[in-house]
Order: sequence, then C-alpha cells, then structure tokens
Amino acid sequence: MPPNARAPEAPATEDTAPSPARKPGFAGAPLGKLTAVGDRPLLVALESLAVPCIAVALGWVVSPQDPLGVQADFHWSWLAPIIVALRYGPLAGLGAAAVLLLAWMALNLGQMEQFPQIFFLGGLITVMLVGEFSSLWRARTRRAEVVQHYLDQRLEHLIRQYYLLRLSHDRLEQELIGRPMSMRDALKTLRGLGDAHEDAQTLLRLLAQYCQISSAALHQVRADTLETTAVASIGSPVALDAKDPLLLQALETRTLCHVVQATVRQESTRYLVAAPLLDIGGDVHAILLIDDLPFFSLQDESLQTINLLLGYYTDGLSTQALAAPLIQEVPQCPPEFAFELQRLWRMHQSTQVPSMVVALEFNQAAMAKDLPQQFSRLKRLMDESWAIAGETRHILAVLMPLGEASTAEGFIARLEEWIDRKEGTTLAQAGIYPHQLPLADSGGPSALLNKLQQLAHA
Repeated sequence: MPPNARAPEAPATEDTAPSPARKPGFAGAPLGKLTAVGDRPLLVALESLAVPCIAVALGWVVSPQDPLGVQADFHWSWLAPIIVALRYGPLAGLGAAAVLLLAWMALNLGQMEQFPQIFFLGGLITVMLVGEFSSLWRARTRRAEVVQHYLDQRLEHLIRQYYLLRLSHDRLEQELIGRPMSMRDALKTLRGLGDAHEDAQTLLRLLAQYCQISSAALHQVRADTLETTAVASIGSPVALDAKDPLLLQALETRTLCHVVQATVRQESTRYLVAAPLLDIGGDVHAILLIDDLPFFSLQDESLQTINLLLGYYTDGLSTQALAAPLIQEVPQCPPEFAFELQRLWRMHQSTQVPSMVVALEFNQAAMAKDLPQQFSRLKRLMDESWAIAGETRHILAVLMPLGEASTAEGFIARLEEWIDRKEGTTLAQAGIYPHQLPLADSGGPSALLNKLQQLAHA
C-alpha cells in the first residue's frame, strides 16, 4: 500500500449532484393524464382503499345510523376521495369513491330503492373536478422540473468550461515551463477522444503527464456495477478493493474524494484519490483510482485539474454519442450544434418544451462587411451557432434552447437595433434576411439540418 501523503483539504468539486431521474410514465397516453406519473401503483391503490375506509370507520363511530353522512348537513365522507384525487388524480379518486359506494351497499343490503343518487352524483362530480385540477398542475410541475433539470445541466457544463478556461489562460506560462504540455494541448487531445480502450489509455497518459500521476487505474461502471478489470491503467496499480471506504464514498457522493478525507474519518484506504467520471446526465460512467503520485502533486489545484479534465472527457463522450448520427449524415455540422439539437429534440418529444432556430441569411454585400462573424458574437450565452458558407450566400444558424416565436422575434429585434446603431440601416437593407424555424415543426433534427443546407445552397 502506498504511503498516504498529507495534503491540504481539497475544495468541493464543481460537479453538481445529479438531478433525480424522471420516473417512467405513460407520456402522451390517455391513461397517463389520469394516473399519477411517478408514484408507486401499490401505494396509490393502498391509499385509495385505506383513506375512504378510515372515513367510513370514523363515520360509524360518530353516527352509527348514517356512517356516510348521507342525511348530514355536510357530507364529510366525500373528503376522503377528494384528498386521494388531489394527491393522485381523478382515477385514484374514482377508486376511493367506489369504496364509498361499496360501503353504502354493504351497510344497506336489500335497500337499493333508497339509493342516494344526488349524494353520489354530486360527490363524483366534485372528485372529477378536483382530480382534473390535480392532473393539470402535476403535469405543469413535471414540465417545470424537466426544464430545471436541463438548465442545471447547462450550468454545470458552463462551470466546467469557465474553470478550464481560467486554468488554461491564467496559468499558461507556468504550465508550459513546469509541465510537458499546456492546458490548451490537453483540451485539444481530450476533444478527439472517444470510448475505446485505446482512448481511455490516452486519457490516463495525459493525466500522468499533466498531473504527475505515477500509478492509477480506470474502472468502468456498467448498470451501477463496478467492473473489477481495469479498462486502462498506468504504472503498477494495486488490485481493486470494491469495499475500500474512499471508493465507496466517491461512488456514493459522485464527487472526487482524496485520502485526507478518509484520514479525518480515521478510515484506512489504499488509494490516494478516487474520482468518478460523470456523464452529462449525472450517471457514473467510470471511476479513476490513483494509488501513487508525488507528494507535491496532492494539492488543491491538481485535484481540481483532475476533476475538470475528467468532466471534460465525459462531456465529450455524451456529445459524441448523441451527435454521431447527425454528424454522419451532415459531416459539416459542428458536434456541439448537433449534440444540442438532438438533446432539445428529445426533450421536445417527451415534454413538448419548445425550441427555436433562427437562420440569418447574408448576401454578398453583407458577407463583404464581415457581418456573419460580428452577428455570431451577439448570440445569447446558452445558444449554439453554425456558420454555413454557400456559393452566393452565407447562413448563420442560431439554436435557441427553450425558445418560442417571441424569443426569436426579440433576438431579431436586437439585431435590428444593433445594425441601425452601427450603420443606420435595417437588416433587409444590409442584406440580411432572418428565417424562423421552430424545432417542433421541423420534422426532426435531420430534416432541420437539411433545410439549413438548402437555404445556404439554394
């Protein structure tokens, strides 16, 4: 076991905790709008049965002659189906109302001619109205959660990019002098890596060169199970100990953990660093186990650099997996644009969240003034752009996540204001013609990319 080096406490990693995965439901089906999406069916059925039974039992204790309160001034027994409908929707509420109906029939055997029609009709109408209100707001809540999950992913990606940019520019001279390669070269190398064994080995060699790692192993995680055989390794790593406390802590918290944290808890570990590789959805793709590195390398900056390089690598894996079909069909499309377009299309299919593409068409006069490059700097922070050069025109496609027609119109109005302030003309007079292409009406990512190319080469 390598000696445990003492190092300053590493700061919390910038990788945010993964958002809870959306539970499967009947998206788009009629029953999906009635049932409680994401709730356990057994629990829903149990509450739909138990709550009205408790209401009938309380009614029996208070008024044995009329447990359901049919003759009372207020029908208290209907509060049970109403509560169930508020929690789980109209279908569960109807189930609870059926329990009340069975309870009345059991208490009034042979007296069907006295069936209180108005009592049950009014109660059923109330339960349906309450259940419909519940379904509407639950659907809105699910949609808001999906949008928030998407924004959290984008924020995490921007945080990683920000710290990588800071490290690559503020410390560039020190990196070039003290290390065999710069951060810029490291990012360029990571951008071309995929998921093959050779690429994983390249990643470890890059980490060894940049962070002076002497011995480490990369173990893949499949279906929440850690593989015992390393997919790549450098040096002479120790055998995998699946019960090592540092490894278990890294898998549980999904953050980079180091030996000092185990020392504080008075736990014995054979590893110095355990760093999970999280994909864009927050799932653990693999875990890096470092058991030997120089004493001075176990410090805050090196740990942060390891974490950020691993995050950039796994982001690239997610980008390649989602963007590969589109890039194969349209090789000129940038991977970032194809990845974002594919992810927004999948989000639209599942939650109907809209997005918009604004295609700015530039004629020869506008291209001569270098307007496409200037307009590309005016896009919003979350937008992705793709410049398509044609023979007689130039297309700048701007992908606006979570955007509608009003978003595109606001963007175009901002461009109008900019061109008027700079040259005193309108977009049309400057040779710029905007086209709005809603993602929902595009027919899919492939059809949208083909439409953009047709605009450029028409």
